[in-house]
Amino acid sequence: MDQYNWATIPSEELNEKTVRQVVHTERLTIARLLLRAGAVVGMHHHENEQVTMMKSGKLRFVFGGTEAGREIVVQGGDVLQIPPNVPHMVEALEDSIATDVFSPPREDWIRGDDAYLRNPR
Repeated sequence: MDQYNWATIPSEELNEKTVRQVVHTERLTIARLLLRAGAVVGMHHHENEQVTMMKSGKLRFVFGGTEAGREIVVQGGDVLQIPPNVPHMVEALEDSIATDVFSPPREDWIRGDDAYLRNPR
């Protein structure tokens, strides 16, 4: 068993509006994200199931693919589940803190293949 504390996990500034902390386990990736108002995570998709748990703030998710045109706004206390391979983008409507859980682990993040987060669109 491993124990983690967000206060000891390094923060990574992905761009001027997005900061990430990450824990990778054998079967999950857990990330705490600070998205400042106006932050945008461009349209992307991944093989991972994603669960976003909102601590504070407000995020707008826009879906593409077969879910095209669907929008969901989440705020503090909300939990959103996104199935694998569903294209989505995110816009921070307010300064927000979210915890994302991914299964299986985000191999793209482990490899450093996360340019869509580092270059806001």
